Amino acid sequence: MQKIISRATLGRLPLYLSYLKSIDSEYISSSAIAQDLDLGDVLVRKDLNSVCGQGKPKIGFQTKNLVKALSKALEVGKTTPAIVVGAGKLGMALLDYSGFKDYGLDIIAAFDSDESKFAELNGQKPVYSMENLNRFCRIHDVKLGIITVPDRSAQSVCDALVACGIDAIWNFSSIILSAPDRVTISNENLALSLAHLHISQNH
Repeated sequence: MQKIISRATLGRLPLYLSYLKSIDSEYISSSAIAQDLDLGDVLVRKDLNSVCGQGKPKIGFQTKNLVKALSKALEVGKTTPAIVVGAGKLGMALLDYSGFKDYGLDIIAAFDSDESKFAELNGQKPVYSMENLNRFCRIHDVKLGIITVPDRSAQSVCDALVACGIDAIWNFSSIILSAPDRVTISNENLALSLAHLHISQNH
């Protein structure tokens, strides 16, 4: 019977996977991972147990097997196509970033309402008119959309993505989006994250 992995745990698995790929050790313990990543020992042990069971006493996990288990849980071998709406500096930076493929995500195109951007290519990845959004998503079976437009346009873009059959949205605007329950929304407020860093530096 396949274990049910919580959403919170899934959110930490890429961190573990990236860490394990950076070390050169045959075995690794959950306590060593917790210490190096500044996480709680109990939390890390629980996360790893949900993916691959318990490690060996006093030895820990065999690193290569743990990498395989994490990759399987994250479906790293399966590539999920995604699109960006908003071909500004942030949107184009995300479109150009190749590191997402390590975690099974491939941003294949961007969309924008500014005609001057349609001819731009970022590598081999095109920028299309919003008029092509629905057709493109249907043809390429896109289920994940990334919103990098100004706040005033974010909700209308969200509505358009939902209408295209998108069921997961990565939202870089600062507004709270409204969408059907079937749609998972992850909010990424860069200004808020920076503010948290600034506050932590002054305490």
